[in-house]
Amino acid sequence: MAVNLKRKRNEGDNARKVNDEDVSPGQWSGILDASAPEASTSQEASTKPKKPPTSQELRMIKNADDLHHSSLFKLQIDALLPNVRPKYASEQPLKDFLFKLHAFLNDLPSVEPQHPLHAARALLKRGVAVSYPQPVPTEDTKSKVAFEKPSDIALVGSWPDHLSVKSKDGAKYQVDLAVEMPAQLLQAKDYMNGRFFHQKAFYLAVIADAIERSKDIDVTLSYHSSNNDPRLTTLVLDPIKGSKSDFSKSGAQIRIIPVLPSNSCIPQHRLSPSHSNIRLHPRSNGGSHDDSPEYRDSMSAPTPLYNTALLTSLIPKRRLLATHAIKEETEAFSDALALLRVWANQRGYGVGTRPCVHGFEHKGAWWSALLEYLVFGNEHAALSKQPSSYKASKRKPLGRGLSSYQMFRAALDFLANHDFSEEPVFVKTVNGHKFAPAEYEEAFSATFVESSSLVNLLADVPLGSLDLLRYDAQVTLESLNKTSSPEDQFAEAFLKDQRDLASRFDTVLRVDLTSAKPRKQSPHDILEYGSYSLALIISLANLLRKAFGGRAKAIALLHPTSTTRPISRALPYITDIVFIGIIHHPDFAFQLVDHGPAATDSDTVAAEAFRELWGPKAELRRFKDGRITESVVWEVQTNDERAHVPALISRHILRHHFNVEDEAIVTWQSGFDKLIRAPVAVSRLYAGTTMAIGFKGALTAFNQLVRALRNIDESEVPLAISNISAVSEQLRYTSVFAPLPLPPSVRPALPSGASYLAPIDVNIEFTRSGLWPDDLVAIEKIKLAVFERIASSLTSANSSWTAKVAVGDEEIDSDIADAASLQVVTAEGWAFTLRIMNEREPILLDRIIEEKDGLPHITRRPKHTGNGGDYPKALRAKESYLRRFVHAPKHHRAVLALSQKHTVYAGTVRLVKRWLAAHMLLGGHISEEAVEILCSQFFVEAYGSVRMPSSRERGFAAVIRFLKDWDWEGALDVPLYSSEDLPSETLSVAHTGVWKLITQADKEGWVWTSSGPDAVIARRVRALAQASWVCLERMEQGSLTVSQIFTHPTNDYHFLIRLDPNVLPRYTQNVSFSEPVYSNLRNKEYTLRPGFDPASMLYRDLKRIYSNSCKLFHDPLGGDIIAGIWDPALLSPREFRVLGGFSSMPSETEGKSDKRRAMVALNQRAILSEMKRIGQHLIQSIQHSD
Repeated sequence: MAVNLKRKRNEGDNARKVNDEDVSPGQWSGILDASAPEASTSQEASTKPKKPPTSQELRMIKNADDLHHSSLFKLQIDALLPNVRPKYASEQPLKDFLFKLHAFLNDLPSVEPQHPLHAARALLKRGVAVSYPQPVPTEDTKSKVAFEKPSDIALVGSWPDHLSVKSKDGAKYQVDLAVEMPAQLLQAKDYMNGRFFHQKAFYLAVIADAIERSKDIDVTLSYHSSNNDPRLTTLVLDPIKGSKSDFSKSGAQIRIIPVLPSNSCIPQHRLSPSHSNIRLHPRSNGGSHDDSPEYRDSMSAPTPLYNTALLTSLIPKRRLLATHAIKEETEAFSDALALLRVWANQRGYGVGTRPCVHGFEHKGAWWSALLEYLVFGNEHAALSKQPSSYKASKRKPLGRGLSSYQMFRAALDFLANHDFSEEPVFVKTVNGHKFAPAEYEEAFSATFVESSSLVNLLADVPLGSLDLLRYDAQVTLESLNKTSSPEDQFAEAFLKDQRDLASRFDTVLRVDLTSAKPRKQSPHDILEYGSYSLALIISLANLLRKAFGGRAKAIALLHPTSTTRPISRALPYITDIVFIGIIHHPDFAFQLVDHGPAATDSDTVAAEAFRELWGPKAELRRFKDGRITESVVWEVQTNDERAHVPALISRHILRHHFNVEDEAIVTWQSGFDKLIRAPVAVSRLYAGTTMAIGFKGALTAFNQLVRALRNIDESEVPLAISNISAVSEQLRYTSVFAPLPLPPSVRPALPSGASYLAPIDVNIEFTRSGLWPDDLVAIEKIKLAVFERIASSLTSANSSWTAKVAVGDEEIDSDIADAASLQVVTAEGWAFTLRIMNEREPILLDRIIEEKDGLPHITRRPKHTGNGGDYPKALRAKESYLRRFVHAPKHHRAVLALSQKHTVYAGTVRLVKRWLAAHMLLGGHISEEAVEILCSQFFVEAYGSVRMPSSRERGFAAVIRFLKDWDWEGALDVPLYSSEDLPSETLSVAHTGVWKLITQADKEGWVWTSSGPDAVIARRVRALAQASWVCLERMEQGSLTVSQIFTHPTNDYHFLIRLDPNVLPRYTQNVSFSEPVYSNLRNKEYTLRPGFDPASMLYRDLKRIYSNSCKLFHDPLGGDIIAGIWDPALLSPREFRVLGGFSSMPSETEGKSDKRRAMVALNQRAILSEMKRIGQHLIQSIQHSD
């Protein structure tokens, strides 16, 4: 379990203690049931028969499954809840301080009415600023500010109802103290032009000044403005450890919130969403009020957000009473609210130092109101009076006897399916709602009016943030519904931090708004939203959502939440850095054309709005079907650039509407693109040719080969070809680099480091025939003869083709294993390696294997001398045959189908392969097929269609996140294959690998991991993934460099074999390849050698020869280093023995004791000298760490 369950034990007798208050009435406490008589001795307890559970106890056990998903889930919830709530046992110091603070506030002296600016200057001299929001008072302001002691002081919020929940990043619990301003301080017109907020700011500043000068109240004071809105400023009191007012053990801080009295003279009907309560002053050089455009606009423009900010000063007590009522009526409300808020906090819908979703800071009242709405239902009376076009939610109220988990699931279900932009929510009230629903529809993009009928709790939340909330709810529900999934659903829902940008969003942009200048922003907007930065952020969020339309499931703005500031600072800090997180809709995200209104459309408003949104990008175009429409076209050259369309749209909106230059926008897609793209020195040579290259060109060449093989005359080859199967990563879109041919026209101009030609593996199967012999050696010779005929036929029909028969297998050196192949090079420069599948081979191999006693994976001394030496050879040959001819073709088809269904999957595999290769693990320790299966878990149906990555960068981050936490001691089950595409036989062989990748075709899980990675490599992969994840997290600070993730440290190796880059035919694929240095090296005399890679060949030879002495590492993609670590068991001297298995030399400790035998040590220098001799002319130097 992810949650540590701790048992409290008695210090005396270590007996477990159960408090009566912790057990609900009627709950079965098992063997510790308080109703059972205590046993006098342990002997009596052991002999006393145990009573079976009663019917009520059985019912409660069943409810654990029915009401809480599973009994384990219930135990995890029960263990979680106490750890996310305050320790109320340590509350006494806080209570004492609150009593002291209450008395202190009631004794504060009055302050006579005075001009706001004069009052602020007087306080500022004592170090206390007054946070006047805009419009700030001027010298001409006639209203005055004053102070009287509070008419009432009350605890509000979550703390008094014991509903507080721990926030992220060490944020303290909030203890909200509502300080009611006396009614005589207010006037009926204080709702105009921020006059109430001026009075509120002064009232708070006087309290801050009094506490600051008090000797009895020893706390740290600061201001805090939620969402950086100066109108929502509160005074924060933090304890000082060791002081007489220390209440730090409670983990809380106190927020003093000035509120309106219930008998306030401010008329509430003037605060409806449709009223305008801001009057702009005319410009000094303008005319009168009657002819000033700004003044005339302000007279009619509603101020719903301004009115909502004022109304929030009326609801703290009402929300406290409403929450207390539902808590008393619904037993599971407290636990359900805690689960909901923990879930939300883990996803950034709360406070935190990491990027959080804009609009959800200090939204605790909304989460409780959401559950209140689900329990009591909607206010149908008001909605029934609206026009039929006005949609209303028809959700039925929930029962009040549901469990906390059921209520939590109901809340997620509502969030996952509710569209706030189309369906407003009005929580049921006693006397009905005060304002007409139509007013909310016209004023707000999203509506959720709480039960006091005063405040729309979603007034300041952009629709993009709500789209992301809906997406997260859908992902969680999808995960919880997977009852057969092996993943820890509880940890995914409640324990794992889901705020990581790289694995959460398909595209992430980091934007610096310091120099942003909105193209259109009126002074009225700044006053309405509360500040310039808030108006900018909301405008950006709305424009981006409008521009993307159906391209994105969600597009949200994220940034760290607001922080406290000294009381000497009046206004909050400005948010300059924001992140744009985009979750693509895979069907529409990469479309190259955005269509607008037709030219024949009589509605000119829509066309003007389209041109206003897109600016110079909008143009009138005629399409092939004859339509003439307003449109926006995104010009791209390659598929890699097409994946950048969402980022291009974001950049255009930022540039056109906010004058944000490209230098202020950071994306990371280009950094990943460079890693899987051929260097410019190579790609530009193919740009001028007409041949098809890349994956499309490879598939075209393969089809051409298939036709050529099918056209071979039966007189040339005695057997007919029944099947031709591709088994190459280049034909299933998962090779790191797009395949490139080597045509004669390009070869002389290529750099020496780009002369490698990767062959494409192909299997040929002939029709069944009894002509094949019953001898494995003879079968191999016949294969050579058949290949000779095929080669002759292909070169005769295609004079520009070359075909050569090859003998030998790098995997197995055996005369009974498949070792014959045919290398074919087409006229365009594509290379293929053909192998023949013969159904007689496994039968003959089984005959050799079955003659032996014992288990197949154990090699014993043979009882017979006839063919006993062939037994281990037959085992290896059978394993190779099944992997090459049975599993490889079906694996290829499954991966190809997945790549065609989800194009992002192939890109993810390519990046992960590149990452493993850069860290010298791919090929030598981890097979390509294992990587493909590992990545496919995020794209199969069992993973879930909602949370499936829609960009390869996000897919790469998801794999890295999985690898850093993966417990590979257990199996990973990936349903990759379809039911009708399963091999008939699986491998059952000895294995040294520890990654168990189970598929429908491989129930044992060792087909592609039997030889690696072993435990050492698996732990190294985890360590590298953890380090790479730390690099990905730097995205939040803007310091991420993609190349750092793929740069391998070499400090921990015992020796490094450095190869000469000038003789490496794949060096241009190296991560650190520098084009200016190596692009001028040309091949004067080039001999086409498909698959010839001397660095990889040397690595395999050294690995085979010195497998008992060291472990070697190499990057197959142009790596110029072979790194090695010595076997730790050989680093200390040991006794000499014959055939020790490693090169040794006498140890320095020899002769110190006559009783000891001769001691030897690993002869490291001799081994390195042998390696250098083997790699002569290829090895440049060897660096040895003593």
